[in-house]
Amino acid sequence: MNVFEYLRIHLLLLCFAIVFQPLYGAAQQTSGASDATQEAHDGQHDFDWDLGTWKIHVRRLQNPLTGSTTWVEYDGTDVVRKLWDGANEGLIQWNGPASHLQLYTIRLYDSGAHQWNIYFANSGGGPLSLPAVGEFKNGRGEFYDQESYKGRTIQLRFSVSDITPNSCRFEQAFSVDGGKTWEANLIVTETLNLASRSD
Repeated sequence: MNVFEYLRIHLLLLCFAIVFQPLYGAAQQTSGASDATQEAHDGQHDFDWDLGTWKIHVRRLQNPLTGSTTWVEYDGTDVVRKLWDGANEGLIQWNGPASHLQLYTIRLYDSGAHQWNIYFANSGGGPLSLPAVGEFKNGRGEFYDQESYKGRTIQLRFSVSDITPNSCRFEQAFSVDGGKTWEANLIVTETLNLASRSD
């Protein structure tokens, strides 16, 4: 190969590099834009729809994880109030044939993990529960924790579904087999009292 052929090959390679460099840069920019659109969802307002005073109907399985099919029904209210962006609290009260119950819940958004932590306490005493942790996807919220229930280690799933501007459904379920099967033990349907909507 003489000097002229050698120079010609290098010149062609240099031309290819100059022609295709902008395409490579454009591909990098497109890839970066696509990564930006896939950033985690900022869910600190995901519970804003729940602010206000709700009428609730509660169905509670009388003896969870025993094979029981006996449900008890209650009616009551759930008053949910905003504390700040990414934090709200609710006071739930219901009356039934045998009891009056009050529950307090606080929901805190973890902006680093992009997940909610939901804590409960009841009027019977004791500390706040372990948090049920999760998020909303496709209009449904699912929140999980692992805890002890009557001497057994269980998984708890707390879900929110059927959300409309004026109604929603909450369900609590337990699993003793690592989440393969679930037994629902608390189902709450809520209807908004429009006259007392909180902002």
